[in-house]
Amino acid sequence: MDADRQFKDRIYEQFARIGKALCSPKRLEVLELLSQAPKSVEVLARQANLTAANASRHLQVLRGAGLVEGRKDGLHVIYRITDWAVCTFLMELRGLAERQLAEIDRIKKVFLAGRAGREPVNRTQLLQRVRNGKAMVIDVRPSDEFQAGHIAGAVSIPLKELESRLSELPRGKHIVAYCRGPYCVLSIKAVEWLNAKGYRAFRLEEGVNDWQAHGFSVKRAAAG
Repeated sequence: MDADRQFKDRIYEQFARIGKALCSPKRLEVLELLSQAPKSVEVLARQANLTAANASRHLQVLRGAGLVEGRKDGLHVIYRITDWAVCTFLMELRGLAERQLAEIDRIKKVFLAGRAGREPVNRTQLLQRVRNGKAMVIDVRPSDEFQAGHIAGAVSIPLKELESRLSELPRGKHIVAYCRGPYCVLSIKAVEWLNAKGYRAFRLEEGVNDWQAHGFSVKRAAAG
């Protein structure tokens, strides 16, 4: 084999390591969760519906491809994505899949059919409502994800706390809930529940990372 051919084969072999690491639906979900905030193996396992052992195996594959890194914190190992480029890549992958795979739109429509939270509010509508004092934005993700980064001006009310903190929500304003992005169901559940309680609730389909990618203000925790 000549040197030119050997060089190209070795380079593409390295590129393929990323593809191999991402060929699992669960590893993509784990990366999406880590793009929200650093998490322990145990938390990732619970949120991705995995056993701790399986979560650990997926993380080792992702770590081997340089996509995540871990650090010891007492008895736990805390994982995070290695670079913002990982998050950007996930959003680009999602966009490409949405454009090329019609099945995604079909699955989404079937899931959302008849649900109160099916119609999202767009960025322009949200900003206008907030500026006019007509809307309150709530972040219904777990509090650690809010602390890692959130839309400027949003209030953290995790979905599991929504019922106990209902008094914090003004009846005279629209309530706009957001979570991790278009395929996260936390905000859909929040909107359904709030509408059933008589609030005028809407869903922001985009998550924090989408918001930042479009140049809007996001508050991030200091890197540590």
